[in-house]
Amino acid sequence: MTGKHPVGSRSGKRRGEPTMAAIARLAGVSKPTVSRVLNGRSGVASETRRQVEALLRKHGYRRPNAVAPAASVEVVFFRLESHLAVSIMRGVESVVRQQELAVGFTDVSMRASTERPWAEQLLRRRPVGVIAAHSYFTPEEYALLAASGIPMVALDPYGMPPDAVPSVGAANWNGGIAAARHLLELGHRRIAFIGGPVSSLIARARLEACRAAMDAAGVPVDERLVRSGGFYFEDGLAFGQELLGLADPPTAIICGNDLQALGVYEAARLARLFVPDDLSVVGFDDLDCTHWCGPPLTTVRQPFDEMGAAAARLVLAFAAGDAPSQIRVELPTTLMVRGSTAPPAHD
Repeated sequence: MTGKHPVGSRSGKRRGEPTMAAIARLAGVSKPTVSRVLNGRSGVASETRRQVEALLRKHGYRRPNAVAPAASVEVVFFRLESHLAVSIMRGVESVVRQQELAVGFTDVSMRASTERPWAEQLLRRRPVGVIAAHSYFTPEEYALLAASGIPMVALDPYGMPPDAVPSVGAANWNGGIAAARHLLELGHRRIAFIGGPVSSLIARARLEACRAAMDAAGVPVDERLVRSGGFYFEDGLAFGQELLGLADPPTAIICGNDLQALGVYEAARLARLFVPDDLSVVGFDDLDCTHWCGPPLTTVRQPFDEMGAAAARLVLAFAAGDAPSQIRVELPTTLMVRGSTAPPAHD
């Protein structure tokens, strides 16, 4: 006996674990009511639903193998961005098809802000597992999926997922170090930073890595050259115009992602500056479009295909009843040097 189970199987209750009947008694409701909560069904009052969910979390309830899952893995996006989603989905599909499973996806931000729209859909569909990309799931939401017997893996999470939730990410810190060192080696000293949201751990890792590389080189960071905002073209454009409008503008800008970098390209064009003659620009992600812009963008590559595949392998392992030795997977980033960086004309 290896202790493994086919993908999608659910192990039975171990001695001492709570039963659905026990949860129902504690909540003062019927077993069918608890079942409706676990399946994302309607017909349960909001206060009753919250009470049942709290008891499920408190007592560590895990659903046994009474309900067979659907033959699919669900990828949940928060603000579906096609330039990232395609690569992630491609990586997930390359793994799950070997198990003859399908891949579905949900964009949570597109759902109406009604009560628990994402939970109702996922619990009702009962996928083999869920991969939450760039997730904002709360610990309570993670716990509800776990109670319903649906394993989850967080992919490139914005925040730190709960300890029990496996995650796959990229080496954001190493990528930030590589970006800053590249510009320093070219001779830049007035380097600006446009980061992502301050609430995002990945954005903060990239920014703080750049700071660390600057400090190690003995080049103090000018706080007037630091901006934080959304990972969007518009933020790169607005912050780029601010930075380039300074009396002593930067000779290089490191951006939190490629969309911001493309916004900086536009800011430079509007200021009648040339990249890289007047301004060097570095992005983060390595989107396909960065090969086509003029000049092609120097950027830190995140291996989104590989990240999707790694997340799929993790979630399928948990669905099969395995316990992988590593539940925090960090894949390497790579600095892709192209035409948007050059030594400064003056500093």
